[in-house]
Amino acid sequence: MAQGQTPREAELLDVQVDDDGMSFAEMLFILKRNALLVLAVPLLVAAAAAGITYAIAPTFTAVTTFLPPQQGQSSAASLVASLGPLASLAGGVSGIRSSGDQYVALMQSVSATDRIIDKFDLIKRYEAKFRQDARKKLGENVHIGLGKKDGLITVQVDDHNPQVAADIANQYVEELRTMTSSLAVTEAQQRRAFFEQLMEQTRHKLTDAQQALQASGFNPGALKAEPKAAAESYANLKAEVKGAEIKLQALRGSLTDAAPEVRQQLTILLALRQQLTQVERASLSPQPASGPDYVGRYRDFKYLETLFELYARQFELARVDESREGTLIQVVDVAQPPERKSKPQRGMVAALAALGALTLVFGYLMVKQSLAKAPALQ
Repeated sequence: MAQGQTPREAELLDVQVDDDGMSFAEMLFILKRNALLVLAVPLLVAAAAAGITYAIAPTFTAVTTFLPPQQGQSSAASLVASLGPLASLAGGVSGIRSSGDQYVALMQSVSATDRIIDKFDLIKRYEAKFRQDARKKLGENVHIGLGKKDGLITVQVDDHNPQVAADIANQYVEELRTMTSSLAVTEAQQRRAFFEQLMEQTRHKLTDAQQALQASGFNPGALKAEPKAAAESYANLKAEVKGAEIKLQALRGSLTDAAPEVRQQLTILLALRQQLTQVERASLSPQPASGPDYVGRYRDFKYLETLFELYARQFELARVDESREGTLIQVVDVAQPPERKSKPQRGMVAALAALGALTLVFGYLMVKQSLAKAPALQ
């Protein structure tokens, strides 16, 4: 019989005690006998915890949701259809696809973070000694997530000032707009930047070829029909060789030389080069002194002119696609200053404190009862 128990209580409870512990009935009896302690301590702790939360500055959470730029699939098909001998070029460029994860990464980048820190003077606001400390604190207060089902990006910002929280959340959207307008993120932007670079390089070469052609004594009536046709045919053939080389280079970037696609493309390239060599040899047959020089420069001019027209056409198509899909960020919900605080949650804090106190009280009573039973068991 445990200390403090009457014989009647022990008989009613039918306590079965062994060296390993006590029965469930005895636990209930202990709780009943110490009901005041079991109830009072958790309530007092919960009240104290709730009171402490009043001393903590409230935190407000502002939320904005937006739809990131969407990429169309029709642009790639139109590109392949219009490229002609350079159709292989589209495969290497349009194979890259952007996802919502990239936009999340852009907003979490150091560049975007630093601009927000400077705009809202967060180093002073967070009382940070260094900029990296402000970055860390901002990262703790900002949560950016991508919805796997709906594809929407959500930005949640915590701050003690509800207006500042809303302003920072909306500024993240503006930073994404700025970065997507200057970086080639989407497929159309990548194509536009790629063909713009090729077109600029070809423009300089075309200018040099035109000057060389004029220096050779260019005269609109000096070229006979057959040399002109031969030069244009040579230019087209050389453009096909260039396209085949680029396609082979793109395939080797993802496949080995033993792959059937690479071997097939290599065979096509060798055949085109052989045709080009035959045309070049034929053009070196005995001609008047000014003939070979003029025809060769005219062929180079027509070749560069053909390339420039192809690049310019694809550049314009990419610009149209970019303007259609481009940097259109559609905001679903603009962040508004929250009316209610999100932290601290007094009810949750009080409940957890009460639960912890109840656990400690119960543990204390069980240990006390075990110590009290020890002499009786010996």
